[in-house]
Amino acid sequence: MIRFPFKSLRYLVAYVFIISGLMKITSSELGSYFVQLGLPFPEIMLYVVAIIEIIAGACLLFNMATKLATIPLIAVMIAALAITKIPLLSTDFMAFLFEARLDITMLVLLIVLYKSEAS
Repeated sequence: MIRFPFKSLRYLVAYVFIISGLMKITSSELGSYFVQLGLPFPEIMLYVVAIIEIIAGACLLFNMATKLATIPLIAVMIAALAITKIPLLSTDFMAFLFEARLDITMLVLLIVLYKSEAS
């Protein structure tokens, strides 16, 4: 059996979160999207989430406190699912499955990383 190197998994997950965080800071469309979600203080929330994604993603990239870095990212993914994807369940189950595919994948990969790291 071929063993998948967790270093590669860390790099892939780090890439997704670092790019996501950078896009939140640089894209005006994402800022507008956060406002439409009806969150309190949407601009502040946008920057908080972006900073979490960039810092925790960098920690994964450089193998620094990997287990601790996965915790806020897991929280971000759960919040993203709850706020943006779960409401789709009331209208279209297949749309939910399609829209939530990356969120669910990243959540599972973060859990794998969390469990694979020594305490």
